[in-house]
Amino acid sequence: MAFGGLDKKQTAAPMAEINMTPLIDVMLVLLVIFIITAPLFTHAIRLDLPKVAAAPARETPQTISLSIDAAGKLYWNGSAITLEQMRARFAQAGKEAESTQAGEADNAAAQPEIHLHAERNTRYEVIAQVMGAAQQAGLERIGFVTDPPPAGKQ
Repeated sequence: MAFGGLDKKQTAAPMAEINMTPLIDVMLVLLVIFIITAPLFTHAIRLDLPKVAAAPARETPQTISLSIDAAGKLYWNGSAITLEQMRARFAQAGKEAESTQAGEADNAAAQPEIHLHAERNTRYEVIAQVMGAAQQAGLERIGFVTDPPPAGKQ
């Protein structure tokens, strides 16, 4: 390798060779980092949602049945609605709950219950949007409806 020196007899020509040592060092460090972190990117947690044996929730006039299918479509008491319509209905239910709470001592009794039916393959994002919209409207009583387990697996 020609790095120059103290010999003045040679002409001052530019160095034509590239020093590869720092490049190789950096590449080896990156290779080690990727080898260590690659398994972390492929590791996934498999969640199998449980089937729960519980007493069925009682339906009251203040119960809102909200269903979400696997595609993320919303159904309010069986009729299809959009996310914006759901937000408006939650706001209306929240205002009605506030007006009835003024005369009652028990705040929880005046609020409508939301029974959330979601298919197993529903994206969590849609469920989180529904829960956030309910919270913004002041509705706090949300119950998740599950399927009972098969008869022989309790």
